[in-house]
Amino acid sequence: MLENFKGAIFDMDGTLIDSVLFWDIIWKKFGEKYLNDPTFKPSTEVDKAIRTMTLMGAAEHIHKSCGIGSSGKELFDILNETMKDFYGNEVELKKGVSEFLEHCYSKGIRMCIASATDIKLIKIAVEHCKIGKYFTSIFSCAEIGKGKDQPDIYLKALEFLGTGIDGTYVFEDSHIAINTANKLGMKTVGIYDKYNYGHEEMKKIATVYIDDGETLQKLI
Repeated sequence: MLENFKGAIFDMDGTLIDSVLFWDIIWKKFGEKYLNDPTFKPSTEVDKAIRTMTLMGAAEHIHKSCGIGSSGKELFDILNETMKDFYGNEVELKKGVSEFLEHCYSKGIRMCIASATDIKLIKIAVEHCKIGKYFTSIFSCAEIGKGKDQPDIYLKALEFLGTGIDGTYVFEDSHIAINTANKLGMKTVGIYDKYNYGHEEMKKIATVYIDDGETLQKLI
C-alpha cells in the first residue's frame, strides 16, 4: 500500500503509543491543585493548541490562557514529573504498532521518531515499550525549538534518514503536523486517535488514513 517505502518518520504520542489521554490526567491535576475543581477542562482552543507544542511551550500557553500557576515553569515542572511517571509505568503501544514496526524492520525500512515531547521523556517511553531497536534516531521539537506547525523537525529527520522525500512517509495523528509534512511534499499516514482533533481534515489531506477501528497492520 505504501509506494516506494524506504523511510519512516513517526510521531510518538497518539501514533506509536496510546498516551494522549495523559492530558485528561493533567487537567484533573491542575483543576484539583489550582481551582479546587477536578472536572476542570480548558477551552477547546487551548486544548487543540498545546497538542503540537513542546512541553514548555504548552505549560506557558496554559499559564497565560487559563490563568493558573505562578508561571509556565511551575506548570512545566508538574507536567514533566507527571509525564515521566506515566511514560515509565503506564503507557502502552497502540494496537498494531508492534507488528508494523517489526514488519518495517524486517524489510530494512529506516525509521526514526520525531516528537514534540522532550527527548528524555521520549526515551523513557521507548524503553518502557521496548521498541528502541527499531529506531536509528530520535528528534524532539523541544531540542529544535520549533513545533510541528513548522517544518524544521521533519527536514532534520529526513536529512538523517537519507531516504528522500519520495521514499519517506510521515506518520502522525495531528492534522496540523500532517499539513506541515504535506507542504514539504512528503507522503503522510494520518492516524485516528480518539483524544485528538481534526480527523475529518486529516482524512482529506493524508496520503493514507488509518481510521477508527483500524491499525497500522492495515499497511502490511
